Amino acid sequence: MDSNNLFYILLALAFFGAPLAAMLNNKPKISAAVAFGASAMASLVGLIIGADVLLNGPMRLDFPFSSPFGTFAFAVDGLSALFIIIISLVTFAVSIYSLGYVRHYYGKYPVGLMGSLFNIFYVSMIMVVSSSNAIMFLIMWETMSLSSYFLVIFESREKGTVGSGLFYLIMTHIGTAAITIGFILMYSESGSFEFSSFHGAALGMSDLLRSSVFALWLVGFGTKAGIIPFHTWLPMAHPAAPSNISSLMSAVMVKMAIYMLIRCYFGFLGVQDAWWGVVVLAVACISALLGVMYALIESDIKRMLAFSTVENIGIILMALGVAMIFQSYGLKELAALALIAALMHVLSHALFKSLLFMGAGSVLYAAHTRNMEKLGGLAKRMPYTSLMFFIGVLSIAAIPPLTGFVSEWLIFQSMLQSFNIPDAIVKILIPVALGTLAITGALAAAAFLKAYGITFLARPRSEGAERAEEVPGTMLVGMGILSALCILAGVLSFMILPVMDEVTSPLIGVSIGEHLISGFLIVPTVGEFSQMSPLLIGVLLASVFVGVLALTHLYGGRRKVVRAGTWDCGTPLTSRTEYSGRGFSNPINRMFSWVYHPLRVFRSTSHISPYVKSDMRYTSTIEPVFERYFYEPTEAGVRWLARKVSVIQTGSIQTYLGYIFVVLILLLIVLR
Repeated sequence: MDSNNLFYILLALAFFGAPLAAMLNNKPKISAAVAFGASAMASLVGLIIGADVLLNGPMRLDFPFSSPFGTFAFAVDGLSALFIIIISLVTFAVSIYSLGYVRHYYGKYPVGLMGSLFNIFYVSMIMVVSSSNAIMFLIMWETMSLSSYFLVIFESREKGTVGSGLFYLIMTHIGTAAITIGFILMYSESGSFEFSSFHGAALGMSDLLRSSVFALWLVGFGTKAGIIPFHTWLPMAHPAAPSNISSLMSAVMVKMAIYMLIRCYFGFLGVQDAWWGVVVLAVACISALLGVMYALIESDIKRMLAFSTVENIGIILMALGVAMIFQSYGLKELAALALIAALMHVLSHALFKSLLFMGAGSVLYAAHTRNMEKLGGLAKRMPYTSLMFFIGVLSIAAIPPLTGFVSEWLIFQSMLQSFNIPDAIVKILIPVALGTLAITGALAAAAFLKAYGITFLARPRSEGAERAEEVPGTMLVGMGILSALCILAGVLSFMILPVMDEVTSPLIGVSIGEHLISGFLIVPTVGEFSQMSPLLIGVLLASVFVGVLALTHLYGGRRKVVRAGTWDCGTPLTSRTEYSGRGFSNPINRMFSWVYHPLRVFRSTSHISPYVKSDMRYTSTIEPVFERYFYEPTEAGVRWLARKVSVIQTGSIQTYLGYIFVVLILLLIVLR
């Protein structure tokens, strides 16, 4: 069966599952099975489509009708196929996970409605990466945004959920407006909304117009990706959404923006100016560093993961910016290496971030809280969840040989070769970005050490954590799939990277697959710079682990086991004496107080003597810097402008008809 027929089957499964789940809404168990069963089957078909395109070449699906704006068609090339595989991998695992996760919604919220929107959300992302013209893309982009909005506000009775969803909707439409203006400017040069016409039109555009489109798309797609300062919707919407939806949004939805940035910059516009790459690199460094800094001080496990997504989007854009810089100087092999590194981190982040969000959802399912300060001791009560969350932590902290390590190592390698750039200033800027990436990696390791330690280790800090039990089997299976993929995608990366080279070679104009891989080794593209084998590292670590385990069993088992209480210095050890998450991050909070703007308040009540306090309270909060100094002034400016413009609202029909008449005259003059 060819890819065209498979694409029809994928659409049929999703569009069959969505309405059927909604119709069965009064039967939550059946509707959940139908909805997530349909999405699981559709995602398996998506995997087959992606693999077929990568093996046999592009496909195009033309529908037997068109619109005034172009043909109604979908096209899948190597880049689209790679993203279809990533979307489908995560969706398959999340679909299985959701079968168990939605049980706690039975009788509380309409599970059938969630399942219906889930299918629409999945298929809209598939259609986003396979749209062949701008109008079709915008329709699918809007479908993706609206379906995800309704999923964000699914728990509508929870405090703050509706407000978070509304803010997300506003931000995503601001981004869509910038994207649309960019497409209109391209249409003004090409005379067509077909994506195939954009590259030729860009060659004849003026530098100012081309740079304007670059900036519009960076703002538009950057808003959806969550770059700073347009990131604030992300730590609001992702925690508000159900955890299975957060997994999809954080792991793959934000990557739709990355897909389009690669498509637009390398495919439509063509990278000609080095300063484009420098701007992307600067934005990426700020997003990565501030994202992980805010993640480190968070106590809400889902908000922490959301800020971590801002960080990882920054890391991906670092590689993308470096690729653009290399491409502008004609260093195509290095540009290919950096773009492959970016795509590898897209895959890595999709795997470990969806795993971590599902792990957080399992914790919420069992302990009924997202506050890490009220968790603890879950490693004994939820051993399988603990193990799989730990695998996600190792991957996001870039511990070899997991997939997060491979992708970040490739990004480091591409940035270290900046000495090949002839421009001295740019040659200095990239090492600065390299240092930022190193600091980001260290802070990320600290953040997730805190997340795992405070959540799963020590003693329970609340009744919910004390009573937590392991989650249902389908949830464990969903997490298990992604845990295995985090390991396999790292160990077998020498097999994945040549595929990504096939994806990037049409965009860059050069293939480096033969030079990048030598047997089990990953090697640089220029000189004997460095080399690494994740497979050999994995075998070595596994051998050491088995050896240590054998020696421990052999020699340790001979000794008498003595059980005794922990030495507590005379003070009984309770959950109140444990190391807290805030205590863990407080040194960094103080070190970077100029970034966090912490607000500390100490209150005490004296007893008889002023030296004896009967009550002491200490609170520490972080000033919402971006909201206070960016969004609030912007909102005030918009309100002021709206009040000034409101004078045209006279309430008179004659006046409004006059406005319409004037606009028509102006349009006739402009378009004559």
